[in-house]
Amino acid sequence: MEDVIGIIAATLTTISFVPQVVKLIRTRHTKDISLSMYIIFVTGVFFWLVYGIMLGKFPIIAANVVTLSLTGVILYLKVRHG
Repeated sequence: MEDVIGIIAATLTTISFVPQVVKLIRTRHTKDISLSMYIIFVTGVFFWLVYGIMLGKFPIIAANVVTLSLTGVILYLKVRHG
């Protein structure tokens, strides 16, 4: 049951980044995105991923792989177009 709750939580928090990624890819408008916030956030997600790997917890690993990918795209677009 713990993994089910973890998977639901991970899915909801991870997919919350999809609309932002889609909007940034379409518009390339990154002026209002905070560079420092995304640097800190991406770094934190990376460490969550490492933590999940260390624990061997699939929900933590899967969520953070996807979140790192989505927020990495946002960070890349901010650096490139910001």
